[in-house]
Amino acid sequence: MKRTAEIRCGRRTVEISNPDKVLWPDAGITKLDLAAYYARVAEYMFPHVKDRPMNLHNFPQGVAGKGFFLQDIPDHFPEWIARVTVPKRGGTVTHAVAKEPATLPYLAGQNCITPHLWSSRVDMLDRPDHMVVDLDPSGGPFHEIRAAARAAGDLLRAKGLHPFAMTTGSRGIHVLVPLRRTADYDRVRAFARTLAEELVDEHPHKLTLEHRIENRGDRIYVDVLRNAKVHTVAAPYASRPKPGAPVATPLHWDELGDRRLTPDRWSIKTLFKRLDAIGGDPWAELRRHARALPR
Repeated sequence: MKRTAEIRCGRRTVEISNPDKVLWPDAGITKLDLAAYYARVAEYMFPHVKDRPMNLHNFPQGVAGKGFFLQDIPDHFPEWIARVTVPKRGGTVTHAVAKEPATLPYLAGQNCITPHLWSSRVDMLDRPDHMVVDLDPSGGPFHEIRAAARAAGDLLRAKGLHPFAMTTGSRGIHVLVPLRRTADYDRVRAFARTLAEELVDEHPHKLTLEHRIENRGDRIYVDVLRNAKVHTVAAPYASRPKPGAPVATPLHWDELGDRRLTPDRWSIKTLFKRLDAIGGDPWAELRRHARALPR
């Protein structure tokens, strides 16, 4: 008989099958370790995840194996995992939705390394409540990514918006802007594109909108395509399928000036020491800074 383990999160006890399965061989991190991380980080992570459709980046053989994105929620998921059905070309797709914190360790038990989120919530699926600028490096030093994020923040503030920054746990930085839900996806995407064009015009030798990697050179790609409907981004505090189990980590804005900052600086083993040191989630008040998209 296969061993199982239990994780308590909120008002539920979640059963984790095959808890000793190693998901990160380089760090010796198991499925139970991941589930325990998500149960513990739920205090900070769940407010950012709640009520959003999710795409699940699953790795049944661990991060050394092949992963895949799961959109349609499997029938065996329990009833307390919420669902939302949306149209797609040729039919519909039913996404998992987190209605309670225990969703996070449950998904870890299903081999989900990274939940990726819509930028809208189920009560207003056509109205994003944030916009994301993804700064993707092309091989240059990371201090240039930090500088690009600060430049994006300056431009956003000039337009009356309030930027937040997050290391992705992968390669770059996300600059996220909380929005009041007054604009639909098309308008948010168009605004993001115009913003990116302005940013590239100001820094043409450092930044690019070139989608093809081979045409970027060393310039940083300003990716705003994630603001289209049904596109997703990694959740704040989500683990990533990279060596050492790094996590996507929200920052205080002034941390962009820290020369020690890297996209994978914190992992599921070190994040809580950081949160204790800085007094909790730097994005705890994010929604208070939501602004209407300027016309």
